[in-house]
This record gives sequence, structure tokens and C-alpha cells, in this order.
Amino acid sequence: MEIKVYPIGFVKSSLKDTDQKDTIDNNAIIEINKGLEEGLKGLEVFSHIIVVFYMHKIKSWKLLEIPKRHNPNNLTVGVFATRSPYRPNRIGVSVVKLNKIHKNLIYFTNKDILDGSPVLDIKPYLPENTGPIKLGWYKP
Repeated sequence: MEIKVYPIGFVKSSLKDTDQKDTIDNNAIIEINKGLEEGLKGLEVFSHIIVVFYMHKIKSWKLLEIPKRHNPNNLTVGVFATRSPYRPNRIGVSVVKLNKIHKNLIYFTNKDILDGSPVLDIKPYLPENTGPIKLGWYKP
């Protein structure tokens, strides 16, 4: 089965390569493609968002990995038990702090999305016990 997805925007960030990941918090921007701005309405009430993106700079993948973090015994595990970028479909998911939205620009605090990454989707981050009722969107 073939699945086609198209970027809804692109990340602009000072993170240029994977060696910089997780080293600093930096302010970044997602520039949403023209014509899709209306889809951002209401997103500004959230403190964090989930960004689904394509890891465009990763050129290979592997099924086994030795995670660098939280792995004191250097165990080899399957890639699906890690946050490794070396995945068969190179899809990344990050929860990021939303700073503001202006027109088609989403300003956020970034730790691991590289500059130029195509954004595939954005979703609001809903911590436990939140939702439309607590946010005031739902009026019974």
C-alpha cells in the first residue's frame, strides 16, 4: 500500500544537524503553508502542541539500537522501543511549548526538530483531565 502525505508547513530553527539535538532550548517557527491558516484557529489556548514531522536529514534506518539515554547497561533494543531517529518511515513526533501564533507562523520552543523539517500535522497537547469542557469550548 502506498500512502502519500504532504507537508502543511516547514520548521525554521537554529538546529541544523542531529548533533545539536537535546543540547539547547531554542525558539523556532513553523511556517504554515498559505491557505491553511484558518486551521490554526483555537490552537493558541494550548500551552503545548504535538508536532508530527518528517526527519528529512536521516538517510538510513535500523531495527536494533543501543539508546544513549536511560540505558545504563548499554542494552540493545528494537528501534520501536527507542526515540531513535533511525526509523523505517522517518516520522518524528515532538511535544513542544507553544509561545504564540501570528497569522501563519507558530512560534515554539524547540529541542529536537531540525531546520527545514517538513511538518505533516499539528495537534493540541491535552494533559490528563483536560479537554473541551475544561477549556470552555463545550457548552452543554
